[in-house]
Amino acid sequence: MTTVDPMILAKTSSWLNSNIDEKSKKEIHALLDSPDKTELIDSFYRDLEFGTGGLRGLMGVGSNRMNVYTVAMATQGLANYLLKCFPGEDIKVAITHDCRINNTLFAETTANVFTANGIKVKYFREMRPTPMLSFAIRHFGCKSGVMVTASHNPKEYNGYKAYWDDGGQVVAPHDKNIIDEVLKITSMDDVNWNKNDSLIEYIEEDFDKIYLDLVKKLSLSKNEIQAQKNMPIVFSPIHGASGKMVPAALKAFGFENVHIVKEQEQPDGTFPTVIYPNPEEAEALTMAIDLGKKTGAELVLACDPDGDRYAACVPDGKGGYDLLNGNQTGALLTYYLLSKWKELGKLDGNQFMVNTIVTTELIDEICKGFGVTCFSVLTGFKNIAEIIRNLEGKKQFIGGGEESYGYLVGDFVRDKDGVSACAMVSEIVAYYKSQGKTVQNVLAEIYTQFGFYKESLISITKKGKDGAEQIQHLMAGFRTNRPTEMNGVKVVKVVDVKESKVYDIVNGTESALKMDKSNVIQFYLADGSKISARPSGTEPKIKYYFSVNEPLPNKEAYKAVEGSLERKIEGLKKFFS
Repeated sequence: MTTVDPMILAKTSSWLNSNIDEKSKKEIHALLDSPDKTELIDSFYRDLEFGTGGLRGLMGVGSNRMNVYTVAMATQGLANYLLKCFPGEDIKVAITHDCRINNTLFAETTANVFTANGIKVKYFREMRPTPMLSFAIRHFGCKSGVMVTASHNPKEYNGYKAYWDDGGQVVAPHDKNIIDEVLKITSMDDVNWNKNDSLIEYIEEDFDKIYLDLVKKLSLSKNEIQAQKNMPIVFSPIHGASGKMVPAALKAFGFENVHIVKEQEQPDGTFPTVIYPNPEEAEALTMAIDLGKKTGAELVLACDPDGDRYAACVPDGKGGYDLLNGNQTGALLTYYLLSKWKELGKLDGNQFMVNTIVTTELIDEICKGFGVTCFSVLTGFKNIAEIIRNLEGKKQFIGGGEESYGYLVGDFVRDKDGVSACAMVSEIVAYYKSQGKTVQNVLAEIYTQFGFYKESLISITKKGKDGAEQIQHLMAGFRTNRPTEMNGVKVVKVVDVKESKVYDIVNGTESALKMDKSNVIQFYLADGSKISARPSGTEPKIKYYFSVNEPLPNKEAYKAVEGSLERKIEGLKKFFS
């Protein structure tokens, strides 16, 4: 039998002796009575960490689980910090949620704790996608906001994303300062539970039009959309919060032949038709692709449960569909936006774009080709939002994104926006269709001009306390015993973001890295390949990102170069498997 640490038993006793509900007490007793103590240990061995983005974890009873008590304690810490930052001010926060189990309960708990502390709440009457929460913060002049979601995690998870007054997720110094305040809340008795319903004001459906009017203004090819307005498009919200807004955005752009996957249209936190509600997974798009085949769709789209990320599939010319990865759609969006801005005479050297350090460097090359600055930041869209905030009024943001299917066009939202991205990708397909080109044709043109880049990802799950320790051990190993070659190719540079160091292996020198610290290490090879190792900030996973590239001399060489790149990636994957 597993021995349980006395500190864990003390914590369970503390919970049992507190003013929690009877159902939770029964669940704790069941964990204590179980012969297998693994679940008990994992539920109580630590407090659920309020990270730089907020909370995320398995739902259940315990200090290391998402429940009304951990949500309330986190909210009390955030409320205390807001009251410190804005003394004597009329503080408002915006709150919404997606479709997940307990989302209404957690969102209402959050609202109640804020109002108990004298903070006004703008509460969405119905669930809405994450980008609308970001926009609402800016529109209503809120100081903060909370989105209750676990994004694309499995159904057993829930989470809580905290935002600041610019509509972006909290960044330094507020992120660490909020964490400090949350850590001071050591008991449920530290939470003010005396809600004040008079401080809640509901955001109604008329807000949708305000947001959609701004999305509509992003369109750059109205004539081509009009010519292709009957182009068949399939969309699936995968049981999530985007079921109303994406079709509405497509309609606002001018598309009139949109088909919704009926089996996945209604919000449902059990996600009954998919294994994971993640548009990066081909399995989650099976129903959408089937409907695409039936309707002859030129584009198949899907969003994750909170509607901030999107996926796009296009016909492969053989009766099936190609699922474009986030790097491909990011490159397409970047190339299209810059091409149109140049055509319209809007590029004057004062514009910029942003991507992340694990996103394809093809985007950087495209930006160079158009003479537009492209900033590279740490993973997490909050870092993209921070650049936008810092340059507000100085430079104009066009768009930016990250490889994990997140993109933002325009700056009225400060988080990735799957709603507007779906509309813009649809516009791209219509625009090039009017020129007689497929998406594959356009990608080949981009590769010919800027280089053929191919990316892939390995994501290895390591659950629980033991898993977290294994991940840390793996990352430590890369630092203490750095590989000198991979797949027979020499390592020429190592970037250690955690240590803020750049190691030039060829010249035997090292230099400082001007970037916030993060547990990421990158290896650059002599053939231009780049490999990034990074523990996930939201899931019990370690991720390996692979990026390889070669010149594409002409379109006829496409298959040969693609095959060469695929062999490189497979060789690198074997090194890390």
